[in-house]
Amino acid sequence: MEWLSRTELLVGEENIEKLRESKVLVVGLGGVGAYAVEMLCRAGIGNMTIVDGDVVQASNRNRQLPALSSTEGKSKAQLMGDRLIDINPELKLTIIAEYIKDDRMIEILDGDFDYVVDAIDTMAPKIYLIYHSLQKGLNVVSSMGAGGKFDPSQIRVADIADSYNCTLARMLRKRLHRLGVRTGVQVVFSAEKHDKSKVVVTDGEQNKKSTVGTISYLPPMFGCFVASIVIREILDK
Repeated sequence: MEWLSRTELLVGEENIEKLRESKVLVVGLGGVGAYAVEMLCRAGIGNMTIVDGDVVQASNRNRQLPALSSTEGKSKAQLMGDRLIDINPELKLTIIAEYIKDDRMIEILDGDFDYVVDAIDTMAPKIYLIYHSLQKGLNVVSSMGAGGKFDPSQIRVADIADSYNCTLARMLRKRLHRLGVRTGVQVVFSAEKHDKSKVVVTDGEQNKKSTVGTISYLPPMFGCFVASIVIREILDK
């Protein structure tokens, strides 16, 4: 395909086919997940399932790919789905515009994915997705907190056991330890120390107990790191 000719020049025809045959699940289409899923699509991943039950809000416009003044109140999953098909009309795409948890999440994970991307920012479903992906023997990469961070040079990739200076990662490690998981989860995180004064308590928002200050470029860069892990590991198989 002509639109992938530059990618083919870099990775070779055989690897283009490998990407086309791969199947990836992305859960969470906010500041990190939307950019991750777009980079996966533009690289030629041929089969994707995208999941998010949220709609675009005005406060998303400083960092989230589908967030425009014209898209406020619309489903992030449907907006990103339309965009992905516009990039690759041959993409095999499943759109799930739901907040998933419990048995529904396990049902979705039965999809025999080559890779699972966790871009959820709510603790309980994040833990559930990671844990059950590991239980099913699926490869998983998880995004830690991009909020409260400012310096892109401090983005790191590591096993979750080796993450540091990230409140979300610390809480996640603690909860996963209770489930017997200490290693085996690759994460994207920032080593930058963040200022606790940049966090405010949120009242009345679904699935959110606090709001953290964010800058336009950090969450998208996390998403690009996440996508690169998936693509490179698929090609290294």
